[in-house]
Amino acid sequence: MWWVVADRLPAMATKAAAGSPDSSAAPSTSNAVEAGSDVAAMPYERARDELVDIVARLENGSAGLEESMQLWERGEALAAHCATWLDAAESRITAGD
Repeated sequence: MWWVVADRLPAMATKAAAGSPDSSAAPSTSNAVEAGSDVAAMPYERARDELVDIVARLENGSAGLEESMQLWERGEALAAHCATWLDAAESRITAGD
């Protein structure tokens, strides 16, 4: 199952880097900072597992708008963090070739 998540992460990180399609509806910067404040110190597996949980909650559709926005912001930070870990791992592997 982890490989399915790993395949999704680069696309999710790209979306996160691009930002929301409607910048006028974008959440405040302070919320975005709070959403990712502890992510940088997370091990890959913990960040990936939390990201999977967030995606499931968002796909479920049971969260209200405000909670969904907070989950989305947190998910963006986690996706970018996981993509960074995966890129570094790939670089280490290909450097050995």
